[in-house]
Amino acid sequence: MPVEFLGIAATNNGSETTPRSGPAFDKEYTFRLARAHEDHGWDRVLFAYGSGSPDPAPAAAYIASRTDRLQILLAHRPNVSYPTFAAKTFATLDQISEGRLTVHFITGGNDHEQGREGDTLTKDERYARTREYIRVVKKIWTTHEPFDHEGGHYRFHDFVSDVFPVQQPRPNVSFGGSSPAAYAAGGAEADIYCLWGEPLERIRTVGAIRQRREAGLVRHHRGDAPENTGSRRLIAIAEAGERYDRALWTPTAAATGGAGNSNALVGTPETVAQALLDYYDIGVDILSARGYDLLGDAVDFGRHVIPIVREEVARRDAERSAHAARTYAAVAE
Repeated sequence: MPVEFLGIAATNNGSETTPRSGPAFDKEYTFRLARAHEDHGWDRVLFAYGSGSPDPAPAAAYIASRTDRLQILLAHRPNVSYPTFAAKTFATLDQISEGRLTVHFITGGNDHEQGREGDTLTKDERYARTREYIRVVKKIWTTHEPFDHEGGHYRFHDFVSDVFPVQQPRPNVSFGGSSPAAYAAGGAEADIYCLWGEPLERIRTVGAIRQRREAGLVRHHRGDAPENTGSRRLIAIAEAGERYDRALWTPTAAATGGAGNSNALVGTPETVAQALLDYYDIGVDILSARGYDLLGDAVDFGRHVIPIVREEVARRDAERSAHAARTYAAVAE
C-alpha cells in the first residue's frame, strides 16, 4: 500500500514559537516553503483556512502554477460561499494544477470563529449544511446538463458549470472531525478521512470510517476552552499522560489548548519514522507533519525521515508481493 506525506503550505513564517517577520501573505516565503516540500519528497501540502487569514484558494493557485508535482489540499468552509461558486473555483484550480487538487471541507468546530464571518448555525446544523454542500459540489463537477436543487440550505435553478476538473470523474473530497456527527458526514461523503495524531489505540477504534485516513498537525488556536470534540480529546489524552506508544508526546497539545493537531512525535529520525510506520500499520496511508520552523523542518523531515518510511514501506510491499506469488505457485501446483 503506498504512503503519502502531507505538509503545510503556510503563507508566512509565523508559528507557535516564532512571530512572523513579514506580511500575512508573504509571496516569496509561500513559494519557498512549497518548493522545499516538492524538492524534499513530500507529496502534498495543506492550504489551511482561517477567518482573517489570506484566502487559500488564490494562494494555492499561485503555488500550483509554480510547482510541477506537489499535490494541493485546499481547506474550504462551506459558510463562506455558495456551492455553485465554490465548485467553479475548485474546477478552475484543478485546471491550473493539471489535476493536483483535493478539497478539504471544514464544518467548523468553534462558534466564535464561525461567527467572525457571519455563520450563526449550530454545530449539528453546520454538519447538515456541509453534507448538502459537498453533494452539490460533486454534482456540479460531474453534470453537464442544467439542473435544479431544492435543499435545506441551498436552492438554485437551471445551473450548469462551463468549467470542469481535469480529474475524472472528480477531485477527491477530504473531511475531518472527531464527533459522531463528523463521522456520519465524512463517512458518507469523503474519499479521505482525516484523524488527528492520537494514540494508536484511539486511531484504531475509529479507523474503519473510510478506506483512507490521515494523522497530522494544524496550528491555529485560541486560549479559551475548546468547543470541538477533537481538541477536547487531545486535552484529555494529555491530562492522562505525557507519552504514548513509541514516541507520541502530548505536552504540546496541553500547551496550545488542544489546538489543531498539536500532539508531537519526538526522537531521532529513526524513532519518528518507526512511529509513523506504526500508524501506517493500522491503516493510515497519508501522514501529515510539520514543525515550528516551517521551512527548516520541512527540509529536515524530507531529508531524514521520509526516506526511511518510504524504504520500509517498499520493503514490506515487496515481501507481500513475494509471499502472494509463492502462495499462488503453491496453489497452482
